[in-house]
Amino acid sequence: MFRVCIRYRFPIALPSNATRSFSGSSNEPHYDVVVVGGGIVGAATARELAGRHPHLTLAVLEKEKSVGVHQSGHNSGVIHAGIYYKPGSLKAKLCVEGMHMAYEYCDQEGIPYRKCGKLIVAVDDSELDRLDELHERSKRNNVPDVVMLDAAQIKEIAPNFRGVRALWSPHTGIVDWGLVTEHYARNFVDRGGTIHTDAEVLGFESNKGDYPVRINMKNKSVVCRYVLTCGGLQSDRLAKLTGCSSEPRILPFRGEYLLLCPEKSHLVTTNIYPVPDPRFPFLGVHFTPRMNGDIWLGPNAILALKREGYKWSDISIKDTWEALTFRGFQRLAIKFVSFGLKEVMRSAFPRLQVAKLQEYMPDITAADIRRGPAGVRAQALNADGSLEDDFVFSRGDGVKDADQVASRVLHCRNAPSPGATSSLAIAKMIADKCREEFVL
Repeated sequence: MFRVCIRYRFPIALPSNATRSFSGSSNEPHYDVVVVGGGIVGAATARELAGRHPHLTLAVLEKEKSVGVHQSGHNSGVIHAGIYYKPGSLKAKLCVEGMHMAYEYCDQEGIPYRKCGKLIVAVDDSELDRLDELHERSKRNNVPDVVMLDAAQIKEIAPNFRGVRALWSPHTGIVDWGLVTEHYARNFVDRGGTIHTDAEVLGFESNKGDYPVRINMKNKSVVCRYVLTCGGLQSDRLAKLTGCSSEPRILPFRGEYLLLCPEKSHLVTTNIYPVPDPRFPFLGVHFTPRMNGDIWLGPNAILALKREGYKWSDISIKDTWEALTFRGFQRLAIKFVSFGLKEVMRSAFPRLQVAKLQEYMPDITAADIRRGPAGVRAQALNADGSLEDDFVFSRGDGVKDADQVASRVLHCRNAPSPGATSSLAIAKMIADKCREEFVL
């Protein structure tokens, strides 16, 4: 028997002070700042804003029935240390800072985690130069306590794995990021904020008076002074609603995991990652322990046929057509056609991944694996086919009432992996940007 622990999440029970009543000629709720999107970045930023500006009225609009439903609740659960990212980039800075903040926050909130470490393993000599480059990068990024190990030392940490050399990151860990998102949301509510669920945003328009922006949803609306969107898989569409460019476009890439059988799960005690190949846009298969004891293997990377499509049967004609007709995707597909076809084959026939897994764990067999869960990554893509690898912010321009609406909306267009690890650090950065842009 294989086990998959599924934790059902329910809408947050808001305390009595979470819903505010406002006087005036309209029954619409009024807020100083509205955050659109209740994923981990939106929830963390709302929490940060509420802590910094207790005098402001704040709300989060989330289109699902609870927060953290999509990327925040469908990820590997790894607390990253910051090894991979280009030195000097926001990703590198915010990941290292965010890792320290995440552990401190989990300790304060009593959120369980395991600091189980990570090995980045070179399985043959052809990968050693790239491994050395990663080691140098980790130093420049100030990642703590990363060391190079030889084959014998790899066996001391992970006896069931092989490699010629590896980087050991002792501060990499695992946590349930969906649970962390729920805690952020509760903190926000405890600080006086309001969370509206089942609140899919359909449009923005100008409004007269002290609250110049109206946010329209199905059968309801709210008015506010300023808006921050953290829409994840819907971020480009939200930006387009206020006149921003549709680029970078969000392409949904599904990552499908395999599950290691329980009889062998105890053999994996740390994260095992490959040395990334710069020729390809995604990292490749790895071994990931989970908080419930499961071991995830993978993921692959294939185009999802729906923005929130977690399986092949999740299909949206609109989403698929938008992706396939986007020039940026066409250029990306041509460039990586061989890679893409192999990923599709691995999705259809999971046992094709066994040979790759055996390079790291020789004793694993096809009988040891089953299909597991999947997540969808919001990959920002430019028209030239290049992947957007850092944070992107934008404001609306060139639209009617731009001074009333577009200039009052700030879009977080891209918060790439490791967005969960970096979430508290990202929240600080976005809150700083809101203060500058909106003069809060």
